[in-house]
Amino acid sequence: MNAPSPSGDEHPQGSPVRLGALVPLTRPGWVEAGRHLLAGLDLAVREVNGTGGIGGRPLELVVRDTAADPERAAAAVGELADLDVAAVVGEYHSVVARAAAARADALGVPYLCSSAVLDDLTGEPTEWVARLPPAQSHGWRVYADFLLRTGRSRIAVATQPSVYWESGTRILRERLLPHGGSVVELDASALTPEALCDALAGHGATALLLLVGQPEPAVPIVRAVRRDRRLADVLIGAPAGQPEFAAWTAALGGDGAGIPFLRYLPDDLGPLGARVGGDLAERLGEEPSFVAFEGWDTVAVLAEVLRSHGTDRAAVAGAWPRVAVDGTRGRIRFSRVPGISVWQWAWAPVRVVDRDPVRPERFRTLHTG
Repeated sequence: MNAPSPSGDEHPQGSPVRLGALVPLTRPGWVEAGRHLLAGLDLAVREVNGTGGIGGRPLELVVRDTAADPERAAAAVGELADLDVAAVVGEYHSVVARAAAARADALGVPYLCSSAVLDDLTGEPTEWVARLPPAQSHGWRVYADFLLRTGRSRIAVATQPSVYWESGTRILRERLLPHGGSVVELDASALTPEALCDALAGHGATALLLLVGQPEPAVPIVRAVRRDRRLADVLIGAPAGQPEFAAWTAALGGDGAGIPFLRYLPDDLGPLGARVGGDLAERLGEEPSFVAFEGWDTVAVLAEVLRSHGTDRAAVAGAWPRVAVDGTRGRIRFSRVPGISVWQWAWAPVRVVDRDPVRPERFRTLHTG
C-alpha cells in the first residue's frame, strides 16, 4: 500500500518539484516513528510552499510506505526514480535505509537519509547519499561513555538477529573493553523474559541494554526485569531510543521511566527549533520526537539545495559539500567522516536522556556527547 501524498499548497504555480519520501507507516515498521518523521517532512514542505516554493514551483512529497522491508524500499526508490523525483528522503530503520541508499546510488538518485544511523549505509563511498543523524559509531560510543561514567561496565545486551543490533554490540564492546568492561549477549529470540532474567542474574551484570524491537519483545522484558527482585540494582538501557515515543509510556507506565536512551536534540532549542517544535506538537497532538525534527531538517536542506543549485539530480548530489543550512538543531553542513561512506552531518546534538520516574512525560539529561 502506498500512502497518500499529504503535502501541497495553493500559492506556487507550475509543475511540482517532487521529493520521494520513504517512511514506515505499517507494521512491522515502527509506525510511531514513521508518523513523526512524516509530520516533520510534511510541515516543512508546506512551509516551503507558503514562501513561494522552489523558484515559484510547488514542492510535492510523493510518499511510499516501507513497512520496514528493505526489498520494498529498494523497489520504491526505483518507482520514485521513474516518477522523476529530484531526490529521495526519509526512512527510519537502518537496514531499510541501507537498501534504499544502495538502490539510489545505483540509479543516480540523490538520497538524503533522515533518521537511520548504521555506519555502513553504502558498501562503497558514494556521491549520491547524504545523512543527517549521527552515525551509530558516534552515538553509541557516547552511550558507552555514559555507562563508564556511571560505573557500569559489566553489561548484558538482550539482542535479536540484525545487522543493526550486531553493529551496536560491536561498538559497545570496542568502547568498553579497553576500560575493563565486558559485554555478554543474551538472545532475546531464544529466551523467554523470565529465562533472560535468570541469565542476567547469573552473569552479575550491572546493566541490561535492550537491543530489540518495540513493543515486542522490549516491553515484556522490561516488565520481567522490573519485577525480579534479584535485578533491583540493574540499570535497563535502550540506546536505540525506544522510550522516546509516547507509546512506550502508554505500554509500561512507570516501569518505562529511568531507562536511558540516545536523543538527537540539544538541551535547549533555539528560536527556529522552538517554533517548529510548537507547530509539530500541534500537528501530532503530543510532544514531537527528535525524529520529527529530523524530518523537518531534511526538507529544509533539500529546499535550499534545490533553490540554489536547481533540480537536476547530479546538481543536487554535487551540492552536498556546499550545503550550509540553519536547521532546528543547529547549522547543517556535510563532510567526509573517516569510516563513513556517505556525506555526513558531523554531528547533530547527541544526549543520553531518560524519562523522569516522578514525571514520565518529562525527559532528564544524563550525559551530553
